[in-house]
Amino acid sequence: MHADLILTNGRVLTMDAGRPRAEAVALRAGRVQAVGTVAGLAHFVGPETRVIDVGGRTVLPGFVESHLHLVLGGAELTQLQLGGLHGMENLRAAFAEYAAANPDKALLMAQGAEYGILDHPVTRHDLDAVLPDRPIAMMAPDHHTVWANTAALTAAGLLHGAEMPHGHEVVMGEDGLATGELREFEAFGPVLALGGEAHLQLGIATGGEPDPWPDAAQRAADKDKIAAGLAHVAAHGITSMVNMDGNRYTLTLLSEMEAEGRLTARVKVPFHFKPHMDLAELDRAEAMTRDFNSEMVCSGFVKMFQDGVIDSRTAYMLHDYPGKPGHRAEPLFTPDRFKQICTEIDRRGLQIAVHAIGDGAVRVTIDGYEAAALANGSRDLRHRIEHIELIDRADIPRLGALGITASVQPPHPPGVMDFPMEPTMTTGFPRHRHRDAYLWRTLKDHGAPVAYASDWPVTDVSIMRGLQAALTRVPYGDDCADERLDLMETLHAYTAGGAWAAHWEGLTGRLVPGLAGDVVVIDGDLESIPAESYGKTGIALTICAGQITFDGGILA
Repeated sequence: MHADLILTNGRVLTMDAGRPRAEAVALRAGRVQAVGTVAGLAHFVGPETRVIDVGGRTVLPGFVESHLHLVLGGAELTQLQLGGLHGMENLRAAFAEYAAANPDKALLMAQGAEYGILDHPVTRHDLDAVLPDRPIAMMAPDHHTVWANTAALTAAGLLHGAEMPHGHEVVMGEDGLATGELREFEAFGPVLALGGEAHLQLGIATGGEPDPWPDAAQRAADKDKIAAGLAHVAAHGITSMVNMDGNRYTLTLLSEMEAEGRLTARVKVPFHFKPHMDLAELDRAEAMTRDFNSEMVCSGFVKMFQDGVIDSRTAYMLHDYPGKPGHRAEPLFTPDRFKQICTEIDRRGLQIAVHAIGDGAVRVTIDGYEAAALANGSRDLRHRIEHIELIDRADIPRLGALGITASVQPPHPPGVMDFPMEPTMTTGFPRHRHRDAYLWRTLKDHGAPVAYASDWPVTDVSIMRGLQAALTRVPYGDDCADERLDLMETLHAYTAGGAWAAHWEGLTGRLVPGLAGDVVVIDGDLESIPAESYGKTGIALTICAGQITFDGGILA
């Protein structure tokens, strides 16, 4: 049978061990029809076949983004972007321009405010000096801290403080009023709600659902935000993603978009289990898994947060933070309860993904997975740990032994891409622990499957910039190992490795006949381009399920 589309004259890296390289790929009915030489695929060309000569460019399976936040990222695209900006005058100028362009916004929200954006900890008084008469707030890149001015705190009902769940904090000053720093989702949720998007935050903030359920008009507006996010990730070659926050409402929006022909990537969405929940809430996770199970929209896993982040010193550590004797933060779940939760999720046959950044949080998470395996027997559920920014040496071999996936992010190590070295490497890690930070190669060498991601919008979603970060990273000191994977291992972690980690290996991640027609064409030959130039190398074409979702100019 003739193909619908053939990509020819390419340097095809299939990520299939049986046939790792080829020259051409034929697609039919949304699937890979054939992979081979230019001459070998000639007989698939018919009168209706579209043939695209890719001119020696690299052709790969569509990228699998193993950890991002699609809905939040799409919604943030229109907000003020502060990445790389420092100093009060620059901050004042940026907000002034944004405020003038958005006179009717109830909240002027900014993204990407580094912890060191000013030369001192940010307070509401600093932001009052930026703009006193309208509610303004800015989010840290890690999305775990927000700073708000007095107007925003007042409007959100937080100026005099508020009772918060464990691990979430409205930081209070000596004057009995909020300082402006809000740590973790439930603390800054009331400020974000001023912008009218609180219902989109529920998946990550509370694990709950909108009440009342949004009407058709609200859902249409929300779907437009998702569509903006989808277009953004398609431009970076992404065809599948694990959306690390969400709820039934998220799945409903995506399913509606699928029915409308607007869903341009595969999306997996979790049930978010929070510390306050009873185990019976897992019935909701099972219902989501049962009710949403297409090739484009699915669930099947439970997400939890075990700790916060290093820069706000909410990541749970086994040892004291530098300069803060006695402070290690705490796990969000007590170890015994976490073991009970993991055992029950595992018993129900659901995958588990846990945000764990500090070495204490990583250990508690491994212990929970180990308890589940002891109780239920080892099964192929592929539980995963997200981030693993610091790990104790004794815990490294446990990931491989238990089959735990290391879901890690090449853009995250300070000094590698957009995150500065300071204050993280001084206030977050004792110098002698730098050798235990961001250990991708070490974890892989000890048997842990590795999946790569960006955590967008925490960092730039660009896979090409992530590739550069992954392959150009240098050790933090003479006592630190080279933690890079090589090019093919790195590409595997962004394709077949990510697909396997999401239980998608029978659907996508490799260019093999019968699997999904998910393809990305890189605007150059990856094997001849210096790694230092990857971030400037564009995406020529993105195809999901046989449909072109992004054209970088190759079709002109």
